[in-house]
Amino acid sequence: MQVYDDNFSRDYGFWRPYVEKVICRYLDCGDLSHGFARVRCKDCGNEYLLAFSCKRRHFCPSCHQKRVVEFGERLCMEVLKKIPHRHFIFSIPKILRRYFLYDRRLLAALSRCAWESLKIFIQDAVPENDPIPGAVIAVQTFGDFLGFNPHCHILVTDGCFYGEKGMFRVAPPLELKKLEGIFRHKVFKMLLKKGKITEEMVRMLSAWKHSGFNVFCGNRISPKDDSAMENLARYIIRASFSQERMQYLEQEGTVVYRSKDGKDQKTFPAMEWLAAMCTHIPNRGEQMVRYYGYYSNVARGKRKAKGADDIIPGILEPEGNSKAFRKNWARLIQKIYEVDPLICPKCKGIMRIISFIEDSQVIRNILTHLGLWLVRSRPPPKIHDPPYIEYAPSDYLAHPPHPQTDAYSDPEYSWDDYIQS
Repeated sequence: MQVYDDNFSRDYGFWRPYVEKVICRYLDCGDLSHGFARVRCKDCGNEYLLAFSCKRRHFCPSCHQKRVVEFGERLCMEVLKKIPHRHFIFSIPKILRRYFLYDRRLLAALSRCAWESLKIFIQDAVPENDPIPGAVIAVQTFGDFLGFNPHCHILVTDGCFYGEKGMFRVAPPLELKKLEGIFRHKVFKMLLKKGKITEEMVRMLSAWKHSGFNVFCGNRISPKDDSAMENLARYIIRASFSQERMQYLEQEGTVVYRSKDGKDQKTFPAMEWLAAMCTHIPNRGEQMVRYYGYYSNVARGKRKAKGADDIIPGILEPEGNSKAFRKNWARLIQKIYEVDPLICPKCKGIMRIISFIEDSQVIRNILTHLGLWLVRSRPPPKIHDPPYIEYAPSDYLAHPPHPQTDAYSDPEYSWDDYIQS
């Protein structure tokens, strides 16, 4: 901890004790000595042990990847309606990012600023009474080389719901410069209220020719384009780093990390790489995804209580009942790694979980009997080593662009054009 405070706290924020717990849990991920499930084939009797995972987000590549797939499915099946959506990105200037680094509570306020800015614009663009847009906002804190860069990825309805029957009115294109101005005003007001900046600083930033605030708007996403929507849903909560873009040089004790386009790279001392990764670990219980308006938990709960949550928006026809297809851990693993953990490798029969083993003495007895006690335990990490990485799923989070639609004649943008590393 003293080494961190002396060498890294200035660039990567204060040391948080919860981060140490995340790292320790990660080192135990997939270790049979910490518990496992017994999985047996009902046809041939073949059996294997499935180690428990750590379930740590934004650090363990395997566990976070499963969370990404699960989130994408849940969002598309249970939250989003079959209406047009847009993808927005709201980002802030570098000079303000440090306040969010040292006070992570500001990230929730940043999400609220982005929502209030969009809500004003979209409601004003729809002529009906009491129009309600819906949005899902994911806060990301990383740039291309893991620098701390808080920004909001937003999936928002391309218009508003209105009336008791769930009618939906599409909004005309928004003027991004005006939207950016409202967002800038709300961020300044929020930081002033919390005592982070002064009026003098606001005047200075307002006088800049390029304020550093940016609002990006993607092309309209058709309600029929399920794959584009699910890919985007996964993208907005993707991991802070890509395993395929990093290389550990053991002799030098450094990590080489390449940019998305592969043209640039940056070399980190191993300890600094670990410090940069830890910056993006959320605190315990910290919500990085929030739901607003028509998609808020309160609004969805009220509609379910009235039996009105399954009302089909008036402008579109349904594409079947997607809620009938609920996820489970086996299907998620099959989707990620293209293998089915419940297919017997010997007879191709169906396997099932027959028990969960959590008692430490029982775990030891079973593993000792099988000759596996401590055999598969990871060696203690060297001081210059980065976190041990066991799984290497394909990095399909480098998403394909949306197919063009006939909604508006928007210019072509990359989703990351407005995220400065």
